[in-house]
Order: sequence, then structure tokens, then C-alpha cells
Amino acid sequence: MKQLLYILLVISIISCSQPQAQVSKTAVLIKDVNIINVVDGSILKNQYVVIDSGKIKNITDTIENADSYTTKINAEGKYLMPGLVEMHAHIPPPSVSKKRIEEVLFLYLSNGITTIRGMLGHPSHLELREKALGNQILSPRIFTSSPSLNGNSIRTKEEVITKVTTYQKEGYDFLKIHPGIKLEVFDQLVKTANEVGIPFSGHVPVDVGVRHALTSKYASIDHIDGFLEGLVPESANVNPSDNGFFGYNFAPLADESKIDELAQLANDNKVWIVPTQSLFERWFAPITANELLKEPEMKYMPASTLQNWKDRKGRYTADNPNFNENQWNQFNSIRRKLLKKLSDNGNRILLGSDAPQLFNVPGFSIHHEIDGMIRAGLTPLQIIQSGTINPAIFLGKEDTFGQIKTGLDADLILLDSNPIQNIQALQQVSGIIVRGKWLSIEDINMKLSEIAQNAAQN
Repeated sequence: MKQLLYILLVISIISCSQPQAQVSKTAVLIKDVNIINVVDGSILKNQYVVIDSGKIKNITDTIENADSYTTKINAEGKYLMPGLVEMHAHIPPPSVSKKRIEEVLFLYLSNGITTIRGMLGHPSHLELREKALGNQILSPRIFTSSPSLNGNSIRTKEEVITKVTTYQKEGYDFLKIHPGIKLEVFDQLVKTANEVGIPFSGHVPVDVGVRHALTSKYASIDHIDGFLEGLVPESANVNPSDNGFFGYNFAPLADESKIDELAQLANDNKVWIVPTQSLFERWFAPITANELLKEPEMKYMPASTLQNWKDRKGRYTADNPNFNENQWNQFNSIRRKLLKKLSDNGNRILLGSDAPQLFNVPGFSIHHEIDGMIRAGLTPLQIIQSGTINPAIFLGKEDTFGQIKTGLDADLILLDSNPIQNIQALQQVSGIIVRGKWLSIEDINMKLSEIAQNAAQN
């Protein structure tokens, strides 16, 4: 018996003297947090999340040596979800100062947007993309389109072959389609893009039409472009070029019974949709420029930009004799029905607000977009999926971001409350992690204050 006690004592001493697993000096520990599963909306409560080298290293309900972590985030009662993806963003051109470009990128980040898809590419954006990935700048991850392909930039089949091939070789992530492209040129674009292996997204040129666009298998159609025109019966005998702002002129002619057909065609061809609904409830909407200018986020934009937005909005709405509120209500009602049906029939909706278009301040505009999606009847979970797991699937990056899983990039938002229960919780940010770098709300507000001061001076 004495010998047994002696052996047990020795084992205990040896065990206690074993070195504890060392904690990396660069590791971040998030303590006692509730993790949101964006696939099904379930909550994994009271978890410990270890982050290091930009990756999620461990997720567990218990942890040793918690006090050994240099950076510890007490997240009791808070909620952790993947960073959002803004799927219709714009990055300033190089004519804008380097400082301002970095400020715009931070405005996205400040609202939990850890990835953006730039929709009007430039060679300088390829360089920014690499700097963001290498953490040389504080920025969301960047995917970038080619420069615009439109009725002026590609007028012949030969031009389109040259440009599509060049843009693919230069490393753009996808081609950006703008209006004005003739049908035969568009068909050559599709053929060449498929041959060289580069996807295409954006607008639906009038000469192409939404049905041909869908069967041509756009990666994404943005703004729900072309869909309203697709609801107009052939018997109406309209000139397609008379459609107005995204089909506004045709709203009284639309046959809403055709919505199901178009939604099914989109689903059959696996075409994703970026609604940018905020454009149509802010820019092209009865709300006045003066009302929008009172919103607090406008302080982050230079006065010259705000004046330009005010002038342009006036030309489209208040000073436009063809704009009236009753027709806009009909137009917007149809858009909401399209959005709801497209979401329900395939769940191929991608979150995007088209910032910084008129009165859409980068980062902040995503919340206006979310409000519009709620008004269209989407659920908080559907909206969260449109900005997390859906973009990851669309971009072929499910093994990189879009969920909270061990091994994925640490692109995360820490929230004060549960956005599944109340989507407004996405505006109650406690902190953001971008590829492993922790930004507390205090850090974020300090930088935002600096951006506001700079905007006021310009």
C-alpha cells in the first residue's frame, strides 16, 4: 500500500512539473462568446476562440492557460459571426489620394465588411488586392472586376476578344458588363470568357435582354437589372430602349405573373443576384437630398462629393418631369416582389449596396441595403447568409471565409446582441477582426473621427 501511494505521488509530481503548452505571443483569445452558425442560424454558446497568424486555430468550450494570452477579449454575452462581404463595392481610382483610398477601405471595415468585390476595376486595384492580402494595408480582402466593358469600349467582336483575353491574363477576378453592348458582341464576349476561363457580372444590356442574359449564365446580375423589362408582354410592343432607370418607365406595363418564370430561369442557370435595393430607395426615390444629407455618416464624405450627389439626385427625381411618387411606388413594389421570389427560389442573393453611389457611404450603406431587404420580406438569416456564406460559395472560397470554423481566415465581427433575432444588431459592433487583427470599437471610432475631420477640411 505504501509503495502504491509512493508511485502515485511520483506520478503527480512528474505531471505537475511537465511544461504547460506554450501560448503564442501573437495569439488572440476571445472568451465566453456566442458563435452564430450562418448555415442554420443556431447559436453555439459560451465558447473560447483562439486566433493566430490570421487564422481561427481553435474553438472550444474550455481552455487552459487563458491568462497566458497577451490579447484577451472578454465577450461574455456577445455574439461572434463571420465578417460581411460587400458584393457591389467601388474602390476609388488612383486619381484620388492614397490617403483617401485607404480611408474608404477603412469605412467598409468599420461596419464589419471584411471582403469587398470591386465593380469597376483599374490596374491599380490589382496592386491593392495583393497589399490587402499581405496585410500591407488595413483593408478588406479585395476581389476586383476588369475595367468596364460597354457599348463604347467593345464595339466589335475583335475588340471583345482582345480585351477579354487581356483582362484574364492581367489577373482580374471577373469581367464587368455595362450597358450598350450589342447582342452579337455580347455573344462573342460570352464565348471568349468561357474559353479563357473568366466569369462575367454586372448589368444587362438592352440589346441582350434578361432571358438571354440568364441563359448565357452570368455569374451575377447586379441591381436586378433587366428583370422588370422582362415582365413586359410582347403585346405591349415597346421600344426596349425606352425603359428608363432600370425599367422604371415600364412599371405600369409589367405583368407580375411572369415573376415566377424569371426567378425559375435564374435558378435553373445558377445566376446569382446582387439587388443593390438601397439605390432605388435612396437615390431613385421620393426621399429628398436634404433628408439624406442629415444622416450622421455623411460627415465621412467630402463636401464636394455631397454636393455632387445632391445635384445628381435632383436631375433623376425632383427635377425629372417623368418621375412621380405613385409610379415609383409601383416600380419599387415590383422590385421587392422580384427580390423576394429570387431569394425564395434558390437562395442565390448576394449582399451589395453599390457604395459609394449617391448617398451610399461605404460601409454604412450596407445597413440601408439590409433595411431594404427586410422590407422586401427576407428574413434576418437569409440576409446574413447573403453577406457571409453565399459570397464564399459564389467566389469559391468556402475553405477561406464565410463561416466560423477552425482553419478559416479570422475575418469576424463581434456584436453586442444577436442579429438573427434583430438584424439591427449588425449596427452594434463591439469590435472587428480582419485576418487576425483585432480592432476594438474604440480603435474604430478613433479612426472614424479622423476621417470625418479630413472630410471636413476637403
